[in-house]
Amino acid sequence: MSSNAMNNEQVELIGSSCNRVIIGLGMTGLSCARYLYRQGLPFKIIDTRENPPGQEECRQEFPEIALHTGGFSEAWLMAADELVVSPGIALAEPAIARAIEHGAQAIGDIELFCRAVNSTAPEKPVIAITGSNGKSTVTTLVGEMVLEAGLKPGVGGNIGTPALELLDDPSIDVYVLELSSFQLETTHSLRATAATVLNLSPDHMDRYTTLSDYHQAKQRIYRGCATAVYNRDDPLTSPLLPVTAGGVSFTALSPDLGQMGLLSDDDGVWLSKGLNKLLNTQDMKLKGTHNHLNALSAMALAEAAGIEPKAMYEAVKRFPGLEHRCQWVGEADGVAWFNDSKATNVGAAVAAIEGLGAGLTGKVILIAGGDGKGADFSGLRPSVQRYVSHVILIGRDGPVIGDALKGAAKGAAQTHSASDLESAVRLAADLSGSGDAVLLAPACASFDMFKSFEDRGEQFTAQVNELLNRLKEC
Repeated sequence: MSSNAMNNEQVELIGSSCNRVIIGLGMTGLSCARYLYRQGLPFKIIDTRENPPGQEECRQEFPEIALHTGGFSEAWLMAADELVVSPGIALAEPAIARAIEHGAQAIGDIELFCRAVNSTAPEKPVIAITGSNGKSTVTTLVGEMVLEAGLKPGVGGNIGTPALELLDDPSIDVYVLELSSFQLETTHSLRATAATVLNLSPDHMDRYTTLSDYHQAKQRIYRGCATAVYNRDDPLTSPLLPVTAGGVSFTALSPDLGQMGLLSDDDGVWLSKGLNKLLNTQDMKLKGTHNHLNALSAMALAEAAGIEPKAMYEAVKRFPGLEHRCQWVGEADGVAWFNDSKATNVGAAVAAIEGLGAGLTGKVILIAGGDGKGADFSGLRPSVQRYVSHVILIGRDGPVIGDALKGAAKGAAQTHSASDLESAVRLAADLSGSGDAVLLAPACASFDMFKSFEDRGEQFTAQVNELLNRLKEC
């Protein structure tokens, strides 16, 4: 039986008693082990790595639990009724696929969380957020709105605290979950109060065969939700299945009646619902059109969960954004510097370029490149053509981006290569002028040159700060 063919009776049966194997340790696997252990449910653990993270904690906390490392145990998998699969492991992995074909059900930590909430706390709202870009910003902002309303948010999932650990705190009033496509693949019982796919652009094409596969995984977030919040400017975010209470759209254009969007007048650009102006974007710390859309989606989600408008507006005004996500680093001689190291795919980079570029008197100097994960970079061309004067390329797939952008960048020198990030920062300083913005939006993963996107962003920020300090001394 396919893992997608589970009915309610099967879910209840499997949750009560079965031969269960957790696949993958780390933070998620450990949270699953702790949860199942507390429930008195038997399980075994497999990790294909010889020395997986969390192994010592696992042996200390569960000395009697069987742990197999260094590969898959075919015998364990073929005897399993239920596989609790960590999101970093593809269901298409041959050993897992064979077990599923043999009758095992594939679930994940979010499925365990949903079963628990549905059975023990169905009155608590669950807000579920996914998308190619912006989901961490929106998840965090919704949590701030809940807090501003005098309620206790439980923020987690793909960001921060594993979802199952949120169950340890009975005082939580509203669950706010960031969910990846990988987590959604193994989730069957999510019945969110409000759910959103913020946007969709090619990502993880090293895991998904087609964009359609990625799209279908994201769409699972709408299953059973009461209110769907979707992006009117991105048709792929519209729910394919009917929802209980209907949908709310957000757009960078003027909104329809009852929907969310942006209205402009002599006083600036307003976050609006229909013709009702809610908040002037000049009062926000978040900058860029893409962040205005993030705020609109967060407001729609929070409203669906019953959060009062005043709390939403106050939270939006105070929210400074997240590190490495179009983060303002500094300014000197009229040039602003922004760190969007989290822009690890084309869609995120496009959002950053357009969000910043639309508000500049000058142009964007873009630093891009890294591990492209097989992405098609031609999607950068329209935004680069419109807003970018120079592109500085770094990393393994810098030349691939350069080929995709031939003729797109304006200016005397269209693209430039830099051997490392430090050289790219120096070159950006030489190429920029008053009114411009230097933007690190790599459109690539970081692992060819850095430990993580955080490491890349921190190094960029440090180098920019050093540069700005030197300029101040001159």
